[in-house]
Amino acid sequence: MSDATDKNCECKTKIEQPEMVKIRAIRDEAQDIKTFTFEKKGFGSKPGQFFLIWVPGVDEKPYGVSSQDNDRFSATICKVGPFTEKMFEVKVGDMVGIRGPYGTSFELKGKNIALVAGGYGIAPLNFLADEAIKQGIDVHFITGAKTKGNVVMCDKESKACRTHYATDDGSLGAKGFTTDVLEGILKTEKIDCIYTVGPELMMKKVVELSDKFDVDCQLSLERYMKCGFGICGQCVVDDLGIRMCKEGPVIDKELAKKIKEFGKYHRTASGRKKEF
Repeated sequence: MSDATDKNCECKTKIEQPEMVKIRAIRDEAQDIKTFTFEKKGFGSKPGQFFLIWVPGVDEKPYGVSSQDNDRFSATICKVGPFTEKMFEVKVGDMVGIRGPYGTSFELKGKNIALVAGGYGIAPLNFLADEAIKQGIDVHFITGAKTKGNVVMCDKESKACRTHYATDDGSLGAKGFTTDVLEGILKTEKIDCIYTVGPELMMKKVVELSDKFDVDCQLSLERYMKCGFGICGQCVVDDLGIRMCKEGPVIDKELAKKIKEFGKYHRTASGRKKEF
């Protein structure tokens, strides 16, 4: 384990067993993407950490925190399977179970940073942007998807936060990839640190660009998680053997480059390798 990862590892959890909480609000974000706000005082998560949602009689799944204040927090969820289909059926006022927060968090560095999100990877970076703006850090927020209807819009455009969009078909913002936009910014500005969440091949390209321009980089590496607190071993990565629910999900680029499978493959629920 790297020193940076060990320092950021969150060993204490706020909720040891599922606690039933009320859904306070639901907002449509994009095609098949919604943000759910949960009523909970003092959740105490940090940007990049995750928690688990339990729908009784259905399943339990991990999600990143997209925003938080004193009496509520939110998660942005994409409908991709049976669990999320059930989540999309719940209404404001319904109850679900939560436990967490778990995992490592992002560490803000410098005074001018870039956030690179792919699809609903915008969620934890949205939370990070809130914290950066509070600390007087300038933010370039880059987000994108295949087409305009898939983009979760960023509502933080201001002097402190400049937003940049990219779509494969050019229907919103630049035509091309978020990494193309990032490279353009790195050519013209001094960026102190890059933070990225999204498809793994995109994040691998972000890491390569951070090396090219000699910039620090932190990323959130998603793996299949069951327990969330390091017991089951489902999210262990080759060939370091570290658990992404404990030593991750947020890691720095140097640790990412030591993970044999990064940008190449991940494992399914059965443990079978699946190439990207």
